[in-house]
Amino acid sequence: MAPGKSGQEPRGGLRDRLTPGRVAVLVLGVLALVFIFENTQDVRIRLLVPEVTMPLWLALLIPYVIGWLCGRVLRGSRRR
Repeated sequence: MAPGKSGQEPRGGLRDRLTPGRVAVLVLGVLALVFIFENTQDVRIRLLVPEVTMPLWLALLIPYVIGWLCGRVLRGSRRR
């Protein structure tokens, strides 16, 4: 049977699956892992009264996530 006549597309190779977007996500993922492994030392953080100790990468990730969530909320309220 000839390829394509069975109603299914032939499976693409690795080159077809590696789009520029997927390569960018892969590179960013590797950079994020390098960042995490390079910043594992503990830091003390004080917010008003409590003082906590956590890895530096986590201390940087928390404000990033909070900012991302605020951006999503503000962008969502503009659409209404």
